[in-house]
Amino acid sequence: MELRRSRVIAAAIFLGLLGAIVPIVAMVYISWVITVEKQQNNLERLAEQTIMRASRTFEDARAALDSLAYPRLVPCSDLHIARMRVIAFNTPSVKEVGYFENGLLKCTSWGIEERKVDRPWIDYMTPDGVEVATRVQPAVSMGNPMMALHYGPYNVLVDPARFVDILVDADISLALANRQGMLINELNSPETDLVNALIDEPKNGMTSSALYAVAHDKGLIAIAMEPRSNLTGRLREEQLLLLPVGAFVAIFIVGVVVWLSKKRLSPLGELAIAVRKREFIVHYQPIIELKTGICVGAEALVRWRRPDGSLVRPDLFIPLAEESGLILPITDQVIEAIIADLGGLLRAESSLHIAVNLSAADVTSGRILDVLDRKLAKTGIAAGQIWLEATERGFIDIEAARTTLTAARQKGHSVAIDDFGTGYSSLQYLQGLPMDALKIDKSFVDTIGRNSATSSVTGHIIEMAKTLDLQIVAEGVETEEQADYLKAHDVHFGQGWLFSKPLPAADFIDYHRNAKARSGSGRENIRCVAA
Repeated sequence: MELRRSRVIAAAIFLGLLGAIVPIVAMVYISWVITVEKQQNNLERLAEQTIMRASRTFEDARAALDSLAYPRLVPCSDLHIARMRVIAFNTPSVKEVGYFENGLLKCTSWGIEERKVDRPWIDYMTPDGVEVATRVQPAVSMGNPMMALHYGPYNVLVDPARFVDILVDADISLALANRQGMLINELNSPETDLVNALIDEPKNGMTSSALYAVAHDKGLIAIAMEPRSNLTGRLREEQLLLLPVGAFVAIFIVGVVVWLSKKRLSPLGELAIAVRKREFIVHYQPIIELKTGICVGAEALVRWRRPDGSLVRPDLFIPLAEESGLILPITDQVIEAIIADLGGLLRAESSLHIAVNLSAADVTSGRILDVLDRKLAKTGIAAGQIWLEATERGFIDIEAARTTLTAARQKGHSVAIDDFGTGYSSLQYLQGLPMDALKIDKSFVDTIGRNSATSSVTGHIIEMAKTLDLQIVAEGVETEEQADYLKAHDVHFGQGWLFSKPLPAADFIDYHRNAKARSGSGRENIRCVAA
């Protein structure tokens, strides 16, 4: 019996020690995996941002090249050079525009070219047909290498630094290459051998010296890397969170920690914490009356600002918020932010309005109207100064939508249908819904001036809105050609980067004040203020 008792005690001690040691060892391993995963996710996000930045730079340059084709002007005439200069000035990524004949540079946005300058050697061609010369050294850049993008007789010069122009820590390196294996630009001197290997075989991973992540899209490859030694400090932080596990309650405590960690690290968990901690802010994109250039209001656009100051793109959290129901408290915080940010301005400018986007849940339930009544009470802000925008997916229950929108108009709010044409609503729905305005989606505005299959749709949408006696707001206006077309077709309002990007509250107040002061000087003055 004594022997059996000793065996039981020994087994109990062994299992107790095993139960205490195994969870601690497991937590050490888990903390390492979490640290590596977090850092690789961060590097992958930076690589994706680099791809987005480079793609946007290529798209801006291609848009500039496309806009040079029309109207056709006498080559190198004063009007021609002036047009090239305007395009170079209005395209942030473009430093210079050039015109070639018979392989020689005839003139640029700076004027007539007196020297004999040959068309540079083309290194590769993008999927959309733009020829790229990666290293050009024009006189205007004072010897700094530039990238030349050619299409037809024109080229534009772009500073290669624009392709990797994102904010990163000094110990994080970036590299951008094309699918042909040609390095376009780099930042903070990445490891050359590792970059060459990853261009040939893009993948995320880790070497003995570096942690790296890769993103690729539209014929481009972006690589982000950092020294492996950076993991040490962050690993210690994870271990401090996970290792305080008592020997006697190790299994239970480890299980709770793992559960809480997984919950906290999930996208939905992070979003719920952000709602609770009120991490959402609002930026305001000015809405301009096209005929006069006057700023008549703004669209309130929600932004998620993390505690470290970084912003999460709306397309990364809005769908999850709508699916989970968290969009409702987010909308409430947007309304509160509008009142706090712009209450004084709205009270002083009764003609100014702010447009608020409604979720499908708010359109169906109508609960947002009670929220607005409570929030606006005793603020001095009129209901008519808060416009409500509903997207087409909010009309799944058409009768519920009609009830909500009718009640909204009875309370004094104007109602607009947002992103029209991108969903499934029909003219029959529009005719049966109480609407005041229709917003033309950016995808249709982008077709203006282009000979595409959908180019005529924009005109049809405008005529339909006129038939229904709706005010018209065009989204995503980015070029003079688009603005002129919309104004010529009696579109009332426009918003987009041609006038201003979305602005923080203080910047929007300054923008509105300056725009109002300059309203008599024409639309160009308004845009200068926006810049």
